[in-house]
Amino acid sequence: MSRIEVKNVSKNFGETKALHNVSLTLLPNKIYGLLGRNGAGKTTLLNIITNKLLADSGEILVDGETALENDNAQSKIFHMADKNLYPVEMKVKEALFWTKEFYPGFDMTYAGVLLEKFALNPAKKIIKLSTGYNTIFKLILALASGVPVILFDEPVLGLDANHRELFYKELIARCSEQPQIIVVSTHLIAEIANILEEVIIIKNGEIILARPVEEVLQMAHTVSGEAGKVDQYTRGKNVIHEETMGKYKAATVYQKRDSADKEALSRAELEITPAGLQELFINLTNS
Repeated sequence: MSRIEVKNVSKNFGETKALHNVSLTLLPNKIYGLLGRNGAGKTTLLNIITNKLLADSGEILVDGETALENDNAQSKIFHMADKNLYPVEMKVKEALFWTKEFYPGFDMTYAGVLLEKFALNPAKKIIKLSTGYNTIFKLILALASGVPVILFDEPVLGLDANHRELFYKELIARCSEQPQIIVVSTHLIAEIANILEEVIIIKNGEIILARPVEEVLQMAHTVSGEAGKVDQYTRGKNVIHEETMGKYKAATVYQKRDSADKEALSRAELEITPAGLQELFINLTNS
């Protein structure tokens, strides 16, 4: 089973710190959500992992081998990026053939099934594909790639709701059949939250959160009620967001709750609601 280790990776573009001392370990049988605002460093990290960019410092290891200029390591990774790297005059079926040449594990049978499910004509030229179907074309290549690591960068760009739902179902089904590392970088957090197992949040080039989604959502909760009682309950706690309307106040807390917290909430007659992943992301990445 494959393993990716990101060790103390930094990357600057002039005066801009795109990544600063980033360290991560990615393990198989998991779907990771790589989240961050525009310019946070998500795409830079994926490009360094796949040798499209060179880090200023640090290293990437794939199964203990350096990923830098290492064909064996890179052959284990498929990166679905925003750019199309195939000749635009090439037909979809020709692109599938050449992908198989570079990725021997490419599942041509499964690719054919996906072509039918997404209603993509294999005889169509890539240049003739709409934005949505260009995305579908790249999704099919990634899902059928047969490699142990797949990196998706904005994988649902231009897709309608039905095709997005179909992609999510196929991703879950594929992961249940093969022990893969899946990383999904997306802005549609609420939509994908239910399929993510771990969340990685980047802010200003630094990892500010990397935990199992279930654990994160157990820790994040919003407390609301009379402002004075809310302030009393949240005193000394990790409050990541507050809203006040007259005598009413709501505060989002991010930390574990113990039995004393539950008793305090009950005594103060405060309402508690779970915070969703998107709400947590917005609050954590606010300036």
